[in-house]
Amino acid sequence: FEAMVCSLKQSSLTLTLSSPLKEKPQGLRLQRSVVSLPRSPIKGTHLILCRSLHSSANSVKPLYVSELVSLSMKLRAQKNVIQCKAKEDDGLQSLEEKTAAALKLKISIYFATWWALNVVFNIYNKKVLNAFPYPWLTSTLSLATGSLIMLISWATKIAETPKTDFQFWKSLFPVAVAHTIGHVAATVSMSKVAVSFTHIIKSGEPACSVLVSRFLLGESFPTAVYLSLIPIIGGCALSAITELNFNMTGFMGAMISNLAFVFRNIFSKKGMKGKSVSGMNYYACLSILSLLILTPFAIAVEGPQMWAAGWENAISQIGPHFIWWVAAQSVFYHLYNQVSYMSLDEISPLTFSIGNTMKRISVIVSSIIIFRTPVQPINALGAAIAVFGTFLYSQAKQ
Repeated sequence: FEAMVCSLKQSSLTLTLSSPLKEKPQGLRLQRSVVSLPRSPIKGTHLILCRSLHSSANSVKPLYVSELVSLSMKLRAQKNVIQCKAKEDDGLQSLEEKTAAALKLKISIYFATWWALNVVFNIYNKKVLNAFPYPWLTSTLSLATGSLIMLISWATKIAETPKTDFQFWKSLFPVAVAHTIGHVAATVSMSKVAVSFTHIIKSGEPACSVLVSRFLLGESFPTAVYLSLIPIIGGCALSAITELNFNMTGFMGAMISNLAFVFRNIFSKKGMKGKSVSGMNYYACLSILSLLILTPFAIAVEGPQMWAAGWENAISQIGPHFIWWVAAQSVFYHLYNQVSYMSLDEISPLTFSIGNTMKRISVIVSSIIIFRTPVQPINALGAAIAVFGTFLYSQAKQ
């Protein structure tokens, strides 16, 4: 310290310390007094210059430093702590940024895989249905393949076996019924009309959701949600009117599929509250239960005799490749649904809805290109309006 001034209570004497504090000032007569420094910059530390000096007029006692903490060392340590904290904060921020980037990359991979698998499924599904027009058996094979894949995964410990109970399966049953109806209806639709037309009509699912929720469940929505239904309904109607290969069975199948999936979502929200089954295992359980529900109806509607005759006819026309088509459409159906449920675990419902809209665009465009579906400009305009309305709905719903 270069200099320090201390005020004494009983004297106006000014004390100046020009030498280092370790030296003891000599020849100084003081009255009984205490000299102290102000509070140290380091919280909780006090620097005391001297003890009470008991002196008289005829005696002199030297001035001592009773407790001195090295201020420079403390300040240096404090500076190091601040620098360490700053580096730690920078490290945490960098870690958070890396984690967010990794999550975005993971979601992007999920979306790209989801769309690609869905496109491949629709292509092979349409090829199978063109050669083998039995949608009930085709739907059953899709569910059976997915169920078999998951049972093997659980048995070999590739996937963790879900912990379920009777209450879980009870709550899952109405979801499985709606899922079964929606799956079969969509397959029936694609067996009668072009893939693009089926997905254009299925893009009207949000309109069905709002109408069912409003009139059956009594829910109300913002005005923006109702306004978003106008382009959805208008675009679907325009595409249906101008569809060159319009078929009422195909149209009704797509509409029934929309309603079934709306009820599936409603039952799923009510029945799965508080459940801890992951998205992948949830869909696996859904497939198994849907398979048990669908199999007896498929046998009753079509039957083994029709399947045998249709199978022989398809093999004679297509050859052994037909078997691979059936296997591919079954495997890819399970995979694209599984990835979609896995992505739902990582993203919000809004992002999932937008991804579902983009999925339909990729399916419509790819199917038109691959199957060379004739499309009129007015038909393409209607499809674009319907898909855009679906996007507006996903925004307004939030």
